[in-house]
This record gives sequence, structure tokens and C-alpha cells, in this order.
Amino acid sequence: MTMGISDLIPGVSGGTIALVLGIYQPLIAAINGIFTKDWKKHLIFLIPLGLGIVLVLLSVSHLIEWLLVAYPQPTFFFFLGLIIGIIPTLLKDINYKQSFKPIHYVLLAIGAIVVGATIFVKETELASIMSNLVWSDYVLLFFAGWLASSAMILPGISGSFIFLLLGVYPTVINALSTFNLPIILTVGAGVAIGLVLTSKLITYLLAKFKTGTYAVMIGFIVGSIIVIYPGIASDNYLFFISIFAFCVGWICAFLLSYFEGKKTLANLSV
Repeated sequence: MTMGISDLIPGVSGGTIALVLGIYQPLIAAINGIFTKDWKKHLIFLIPLGLGIVLVLLSVSHLIEWLLVAYPQPTFFFFLGLIIGIIPTLLKDINYKQSFKPIHYVLLAIGAIVVGATIFVKETELASIMSNLVWSDYVLLFFAGWLASSAMILPGISGSFIFLLLGVYPTVINALSTFNLPIILTVGAGVAIGLVLTSKLITYLLAKFKTGTYAVMIGFIVGSIIVIYPGIASDNYLFFISIFAFCVGWICAFLLSYFEGKKTLANLSV
């Protein structure tokens, strides 16, 4: 459900939330394994995850729209806390002090610049909701879902931001809010294909270039901080609420990392 919420917000990546929750690599493995002989095991992992995401997309889209309009700063500060809180854990997971070479710091910087630079590509206003759709509109929505899902699964890159750049974000959000089945199925088909193809690429990169891949992913996450940062509220009430939301997000990331570490230790001892 948390991944679903993040995928509704431009600038926040579902892949980042998967990393925060400690399920990123199992998620990639499950998507890759869905067409293997162990498909049942992977399906058991994906079904509750998918149900949580779909439930949020269909039921909480109104709430997210309201939060982004009424309280955008506290909402984004909460996700900032989550994202900043997970960076030390990722560096620890890769044992960067021993594994990082100069090239890895360069890759991290490139990843941060690539994502951070998207702040200059924001549209000045949202496109209008598409109506009276023709076949070319459905083709656009399908490929938008394909590209967005590739972004969703990469930490630091927002699928919603891809929808925003392609001018279909209001249409997709409205379709989820009004349960417009043709649009949902079209975008969903693109998302499904994109997830499978991108997960295979990430699996290959993690197997062959694990440290470099982690470096780029951490760079993506660092760059997303620039994109998500909403500025400081001039209103004192909103300022303190935003700081509180940031602290809650950071504490959530810390606790999730702590319990994930305890679980890993328990599995190793067994």
C-alpha cells in the first residue's frame, strides 16, 4: 500500500519505497521468476503486494489528490524523511567503505545529476484530462504505462513524473478515481510489460555489476531529494507540521532498516 501511495505522487519512486521496506531484491526476483517453474512461489509473494498497490490506487487516489493540494509540504517532507533515512542503510548494505572505488563515486554523482536535473523539466501546468479517446490515445497511454513502470521499479525515478512529462498524469489519476476500466486496463498492460523487461535488466546488472548498480541507484535516490524538496513553508504551523512529518518518515525508515537487519541476522543464525 505504501508503494501504491508513492506511485501516485510525482517525484516519489515505488522502487525507493521497496528499498526502504527491504523488499527490493525479492521483488525483482519475483517479477523475473513469474515465468519459471517456481512461478507459484513468486506469485504468492506478488499477489498480496499487488493487491495492496491496486487497493491504494483505486481507493486512496482521492485522498492523495487532497493531500497534495491541501498539505503538499508535509506530504513531501514525510517522503523526504523516508528517503534520507534509507541512504545510510544502502551504503552499509554495499559496504561502500571497502567496495567503492573512484568510479563508483562518479556513477553515484551521475545518477544524482540525471534525476536531479528533471526538476528543470517540470511542466508549468497540468495537461487537461483526455476525453473522447481514439486508438492513438490508447497507444500513447499504453507506452506511457510501459515507460512509467520502468521508472517505478528504479529507485529515485518516479513513474508519476513520467506520466506528468507525457501529459497523461491527470487522465490516469482521473481514471483511477472514476474507475475508467478501458484506460486502467490499457495503462496496466503497459505497466506489466515494462515491469517484466526492466526487472530482467536490473537482475543482470546486479549479478554482473552489483557495486556499480548500487552506486547508480543511491545516486538516483540522492537526486530525487532535490526533485521532491518542496521548499520551506512561510507559515509557522505548516513549517512545524512539515518537520514533524519529516521526522516520522525518517523514524519509519530507521525502524524498517533495524527490523530488516534483525531478521537477516536471525536467518543467518538459523
